[in-house]
Amino acid sequence: MDAGADGAGVSGAARTAARAQDAAGRTGGTAVHPEPFDRLRAGSAPLEAARSRRTSTPTATSARHPRPAHPRSVTEDPPAVRWSLTALALVFLAAFVLVPAGSVVVEALRDGLDLWWEALAEPDALAAVRLTLLVAAIAVPLNALFGLAAAWSVTRFRYPGKNVLVSLVDLPFGVSPVISGMVTVLLFGAHGWLGPWLQAHGWKVVFAVPGIVLATVFVTFPFVARELIPFMEAQGVEEEEAALVLGASGWQILAKVTLPNVKWSLLYGVILCNARAMGEFGAVSVVSGHVRGVTNTLPLHVEILYSEYRFRAAFAVSSLLFLLALVTLVAKKTLEWKQHPARREAARRSAP
Repeated sequence: MDAGADGAGVSGAARTAARAQDAAGRTGGTAVHPEPFDRLRAGSAPLEAARSRRTSTPTATSARHPRPAHPRSVTEDPPAVRWSLTALALVFLAAFVLVPAGSVVVEALRDGLDLWWEALAEPDALAAVRLTLLVAAIAVPLNALFGLAAAWSVTRFRYPGKNVLVSLVDLPFGVSPVISGMVTVLLFGAHGWLGPWLQAHGWKVVFAVPGIVLATVFVTFPFVARELIPFMEAQGVEEEEAALVLGASGWQILAKVTLPNVKWSLLYGVILCNARAMGEFGAVSVVSGHVRGVTNTLPLHVEILYSEYRFRAAFAVSSLLFLLALVTLVAKKTLEWKQHPARREAARRSAP
């Protein structure tokens, strides 16, 4: 009977093992007792519940500090800083530009257009206008030619001393216009180095129109060159080299390749040079001699009228210079708009 019981136990264990193996074969794995997995699932249930609560409900920190809809860039200033700087710039512009310019116009037209026109129609005022236009008509083309030649030399050739030439181009920016006028007097005055020889041959430079032109040319010659040099450096020499390979001469390259490419920059520099030439005071004041109706330009004529307490006439003549400034500003912005595609193309060519 014990043997039968043992046999029955063995056969029961065998049947259990066989069912386990059969189940393992159907699942493609090894039969494992289900109790450990039940315990693992029971232990992971609280973790899954906590995870679902974190994803479904916002935390207290995010509720207190909501994330902005448009995050600010790292390099972007706070709105308070931007508005403060903008307001400061507008106040500065109004105080030092708009208010003085407006006062000139108001004072010039205070007594009506008739008196304004009468002040401009005086013989001395008309002589000052003619001399100013004459000096600008001589100085600006000379500076345009010099600026184009200097830019061509600096950007298209390599030679010793090129940096010295660039520094000399910037010299009038670092020297007072009064000093440049004094240098002109020292060179061409009656007691200067070349003055006696020039007077012996019938040439008068100082206290005459030639001295005014020389002083104006010296003060204004960097404008065209300084506008052309960076643009021509960015543009490169590929088109000039291609024209040279095709057999074009130097003048043909200049007329048909270089000038069409730099025309807007050249005109931009000419406008700035013309505005400075018509408004120059310091250098011209030293070399002119203040001869009324002969060597007085518009700025010098304004000074004389103001010194004589003729304020209405002084403001009337000043309004012409203010009108020149407005015309220069409009032309400058127009040319900047025209220059934008050319500068973008030059930047694309110079990019590596």
